[in-house]
Amino acid sequence: MIIIKGGITSVKGIAALGKFIGIKKNRKDFAVIFSSRVGAAAGVFTKNKVKGAPIIVNKNHLKDGKAQAIVVNSGISNVCTGKKGIEDAYLMAELAAKELGVKKEDVLVASTGLIGAYLPMGKIRNGMKGIKTQLKKNPDGAAEAILTTDKVKKQIAVRIGGVTIGAIAKGSGMIHPNMATMLAFIATDADIGPKKLKRMLSISVNKSFNIVSVDNDTSTSDMALIIANGLAGKADEDKFQKALDFVCIDLAKKIARDGEGATKLIEVFVKNAPNENAAKKIAKSVIGSSLVKCAVFGNDPNWGRIMCAAGYSGASIKPEKMDIYFGEEKIVEKGAAKNFDYKRIKDIMSKEELRITIDLNDGRHNAAAYGCDLTCDYVKINAKYRT
Repeated sequence: MIIIKGGITSVKGIAALGKFIGIKKNRKDFAVIFSSRVGAAAGVFTKNKVKGAPIIVNKNHLKDGKAQAIVVNSGISNVCTGKKGIEDAYLMAELAAKELGVKKEDVLVASTGLIGAYLPMGKIRNGMKGIKTQLKKNPDGAAEAILTTDKVKKQIAVRIGGVTIGAIAKGSGMIHPNMATMLAFIATDADIGPKKLKRMLSISVNKSFNIVSVDNDTSTSDMALIIANGLAGKADEDKFQKALDFVCIDLAKKIARDGEGATKLIEVFVKNAPNENAAKKIAKSVIGSSLVKCAVFGNDPNWGRIMCAAGYSGASIKPEKMDIYFGEEKIVEKGAAKNFDYKRIKDIMSKEELRITIDLNDGRHNAAAYGCDLTCDYVKINAKYRT
């Protein structure tokens, strides 16, 4: 597997666009991802019981396991909008299908932004005009148009033999398993059937988007969608799965790094657990702890907060066996403080990335989770009602 330049449009037969249609004040707010032919498709969605209208539509459109286009608006999420919101989401797919010359059932839709507002369907209708002629082999516009409070575009492309996987994503706040306030759109030219594609996507999501946390809020609009158009032929399934895992984990890390107000990416790595479930529970508990996040923001090696979060994770642990490392430096040994260089640890914590390793010394299973620090700016960003 090699990382290549570009994003989702590095995939054979995939083109995209991103443009301003007037939903936001002065940023691109509308994106289209299009495959030159219909492909196998799958999606994984939020487990929040309050779901956005696009999720309802996509689950219906994915019943046959096929798709050819994804249409996205940002600025308004089309959540808690009742029957009209669902009708608008279906209309969004229908309008795109007409412009692109495809079946409306083969169009997937996504919306992100303010909850409780109706989509400005007049602006969306006008924005749809001529989209097929505006498609390009450049992912930057689409990667930008799906952003909300994000500060940076998130995209990646990798190649395995003759097969390419490309993806874009957004996410910055309301990030917590399962999944996060995130959208991820993935395309591949591999020839993979819908059922197998869904299984592979679920495996990758559980290693990535379902194990990232910014602020303990699970959104209503989360989704990860994938289209496989088959233009590059069959792929080695093991290699493809590893590459898809890599793509999703990379995007999850980028989401965590770009967390609202964040200054640091945090990786919590739990190793030598009695089983994989225990490792995941502990990693997710620690990465989701507001007290741990605040300590990391302040460069405070308060390892007691990590022990505490591991203890309430619901996993069976033996505290007297636990070791904790910040970077390569051990600060806890067998559940008690080790004599460490305080200044050295603060220096490690002051960098843009911090890896916290929790060694349970009680098995052979490992898991990682990704997140960020919790800062004063996070409060400022979320203290106002915005579009």
